[in-house]
Amino acid sequence: MKKIEIPVMTKAVPMPGSAAVVGPGSQPADSDGAEMTFMDLPSGMTTFEAPMIPEPDEIEGLEAAISMTEDMLKALKSYHVGDKACVIELDYLDEKNRVFYNQLLGDGEVSVQCTGEINAIIQESVLAGVWRVQYLDEQQSIIRDTMEIVDIPALISEMTFHNAAESLDVTQLKIPEGVYNAAPLLAEISDKLPEFARDQQVHVINLSLLPHTEEDIKYLSDSLGIGPVIILSRGYGNCRISSTGTRNVWWVQYFNSQDTLILNTLEISKVPDVACASQEDIEDSAERLDEILNIYR
Repeated sequence: MKKIEIPVMTKAVPMPGSAAVVGPGSQPADSDGAEMTFMDLPSGMTTFEAPMIPEPDEIEGLEAAISMTEDMLKALKSYHVGDKACVIELDYLDEKNRVFYNQLLGDGEVSVQCTGEINAIIQESVLAGVWRVQYLDEQQSIIRDTMEIVDIPALISEMTFHNAAESLDVTQLKIPEGVYNAAPLLAEISDKLPEFARDQQVHVINLSLLPHTEEDIKYLSDSLGIGPVIILSRGYGNCRISSTGTRNVWWVQYFNSQDTLILNTLEISKVPDVACASQEDIEDSAERLDEILNIYR
């Protein structure tokens, strides 16, 4: 995956009675006998495992799925991050070919749930950059089944903020009791939104480094709104990425193996990098798929 840059500083006002988060006063002095304790970090990392698929002498009747997989390999080899997705329709596959395809693809690190105008479930396969996109009706039945070769499916990158607010109005904020840092953070987001629209420069606000109350978090959530997309990434630890009701603003939360929140951020971006396949991921997937298909050639 791509590297994630996390800022150390951002605008904030100190909360009355709060201690320093970094710098002098943020660590116990040696003379008081206190010992530093560290929060557990993620202890496991998801790694690639070759899928369990039929032996070469068991592939009678699977010609359609194998041919489709060869097309997928060609798409992976030619794809470059930023290109339009290559979409492969799976609806016409019979049950036997569909089972083979399910075995071949498996479940990768990233899963997505989309609600609202477009109801869909998206699952990255064990091959990074190869996504299963299933469109659902109101009864949650699959009405279209597709595969996309892309860094992030267009349904996420293009449709997430289709009905989102274009900007934040921070001129008439009514600050409830117990809210300290939410107002300046909303003002910062308001300032950065037009900058992102102009130059696509990602901006991250690290809430974990700021003193805040539960009321601050609730006020931020209420002000930004709730969006239609939730992304879960299980690469190294767990990451939950939630779209907000404000265009290009995401809530990104990282959890350790004990499911404790260890990093809480707001990010202004098209889609956070942690959810997207990198060019290196795409190239690795092409090599692995080529190796898998060799047994059937």
